[in-house]
Amino acid sequence: MGIGSEEAIRQLRALVDQVDERLKCTFQNVHQGYLTETLERFLKAREWNVSKAHKMLVDCLNWRVDNAIDMMLTKPILPVDVYRAVRDSQLIGLSGYSREGLPVFAIGVGLSTFDKASVNYYVQSHIQINEYRDRIILPSASKKYGQPITTCVKVLDMTGLKLSALSQIKLLTIISTIDDLNYPEKTNTYFIVNVPYIFSSCWKVVKPLLQERTRKKIQVLSGSGRDELLKIMDYSSLPHFCKREGSGSSRHSSDGAENCYSLDHSFHQQLYNHIKEQAVQESSRPIKQGSVHVSLPEPGAEGTEIARTIELELHKYGNANGKSNGLSNSLGSLKI
Repeated sequence: MGIGSEEAIRQLRALVDQVDERLKCTFQNVHQGYLTETLERFLKAREWNVSKAHKMLVDCLNWRVDNAIDMMLTKPILPVDVYRAVRDSQLIGLSGYSREGLPVFAIGVGLSTFDKASVNYYVQSHIQINEYRDRIILPSASKKYGQPITTCVKVLDMTGLKLSALSQIKLLTIISTIDDLNYPEKTNTYFIVNVPYIFSSCWKVVKPLLQERTRKKIQVLSGSGRDELLKIMDYSSLPHFCKREGSGSSRHSSDGAENCYSLDHSFHQQLYNHIKEQAVQESSRPIKQGSVHVSLPEPGAEGTEIARTIELELHKYGNANGKSNGLSNSLGSLKI
């Protein structure tokens, strides 16, 4: 870290020391004792502009207070059938750790349907996983590996990506915006695997729209990416859809215990049990059913432009392949 970086962190820390006690309390849940690394993340997200990083951080802390994000891990999604439906349609899980100790999150981009629950449930689930990652998984990894571990690795499986993805773009843009504004720079590297032609077509036009620091994090791998991923993690930490040669994947692995998307996987069992235990500790009253409503951000200029570009490219792909029928209906379903 250079002298300029150290000075920027010092200035930002001095500004953060001036916020009111409500914001200081929630900030503790954000930095988890790794204050310098947290300030550095917000500075990176704003190209080391102290004033912009300060505004971003204060906005994030206000968002957390206004939406009771600190209590999110005390709000289980009930009944369990609803949570299972969310897990079956929002495919994400923790498959293991890199050799450096970074958690490896697997995300089934192509096979996620987001059609089994309301938007609020999917947003709630996503934020809960973020909070569990930041407040439980990363501190535990830091302790185990004896060094600050404040970021993760994500492996994005594009198997099954179709034109119907149009119906998911707005929700995915909202979730991405929540991450960009409130959980910046939490992903060290994005590995994209099992890439179909439709993704390759979109990637060519989307890539130039991304900020340089984001482009540098993204690696599009050949096939399932197994050989490349084995350079940074053991076989046991590979997502189930990478434990094969070539490309192609499925929602489920041959060994159900390995399917980190499933509610039956140890990660989701531990997460769900943790939330239920926290809920009982926080309240003596019966736990209410229903989703938690969080204020949804308006996508920024970059996110909006990327979403629009993806829509246009999918239109072109559909028209070129004689599959444009129904696209207008898909676009019409982009309502929150």
